[in-house]
Amino acid sequence: MDPLERLTTATRDRTAAGLRRTLRPRPPGPSLLDLASNDYLGLSRDARLAEGAIEAVRKWGAGSTGSRLVTGTTELHAELEHSLAEFTGMPSALVFSSGYLANLGVLTALRPRLIVSDQGNHASLIDGCRLSRAPVTVTPHGDVAAVDAALAGARDAIVVTDAVFSVDGDLAPLRELHRVVRGHGAVLVIDEAHALGVVGPGGRGAAYAAGIAGEPDVVLTATLSKALGTQGGAVLGAPEVIETLIDTARSFVFDTGLAPACAGAALAALDVLAAEPDLPERARSHAVRLAGTARELGLATTSPAAAVVPVIIGDPHEAVRAADLCADHGVRVGCFRPPSVPVGRACLRLTARADLGEADLTAVTKALATVKKQTRPYPAPNAGATRR
Repeated sequence: MDPLERLTTATRDRTAAGLRRTLRPRPPGPSLLDLASNDYLGLSRDARLAEGAIEAVRKWGAGSTGSRLVTGTTELHAELEHSLAEFTGMPSALVFSSGYLANLGVLTALRPRLIVSDQGNHASLIDGCRLSRAPVTVTPHGDVAAVDAALAGARDAIVVTDAVFSVDGDLAPLRELHRVVRGHGAVLVIDEAHALGVVGPGGRGAAYAAGIAGEPDVVLTATLSKALGTQGGAVLGAPEVIETLIDTARSFVFDTGLAPACAGAALAALDVLAAEPDLPERARSHAVRLAGTARELGLATTSPAAAVVPVIIGDPHEAVRAADLCADHGVRVGCFRPPSVPVGRACLRLTARADLGEADLTAVTKALATVKKQTRPYPAPNAGATRR
């Protein structure tokens, strides 16, 4: 009996369904116009971030050398935590080696008796819910009344939501959620991954824009790998939350600390945002233009709250074909298929950047016009279906 037969069969089934993934190494230079990455402010190749990374490597070395509780915490990490907390309006922060691990850490270490989770949440939040071993109630996307009902009679509960949802690009109703959470004595955990650096004044995030940053019952998670152009993650909240994570979050305690280069680049990115506070608005305005272009061509999309613009295709095979057509026109776009999105809602995901020019936007228009002509896109009826 072939011990790998079931894997071969599963791979064959995924191929037939149009769900095979392929790694495609890209060259160091920009071979295509990049509307697929999360580099919303165009900072990943910014010379100021590169210099911040190089300086950190020269001073601290290539790696952090150990877990944060052994030798992996440097003065650079402490400086980054202070700067992140100050920038987002939160009391304190703790840096992880990725945003994914930050989400796992906070949802497991806080030991909730109940988690109420939006059905559109990112996979890292879903996995954190699973690993917490707490009962989980999944509520319809953006449904504050359903959250209120789920919290009735609950103790030590957490409500968790993306700030900006990673595929549809819409904004969670944070003020309303916070009002409900406070009424039940719960905690609101907000993943700012797609909001930090893009939403709010100067890019300070969705919680800051909603006026709830710094509240004792609000905890933020964030990644440094999107608008800030580097890599890493963070949890931001009250000192009691951070102390609990340091003591008990397994994805913090048993993981090697963030590499100095990433910390140095993140600090440089925060300096850039302070010097150029118009960058977030430029990214958002380009997203609105991209969505408007798609809509004018007759393609289904949403109204973006940040930099994410989906173009809904529906069928996964057609979505792959649409992405290839865009590449043929010099534009790289994301292609999202199940399980990243619900069945029937395969889409192109375009990510606006602050540094796009008129020629770039014209190229995108031509690419999407070809998609409209040469594919059979259709909007899915179950737009808010869960990915769990």
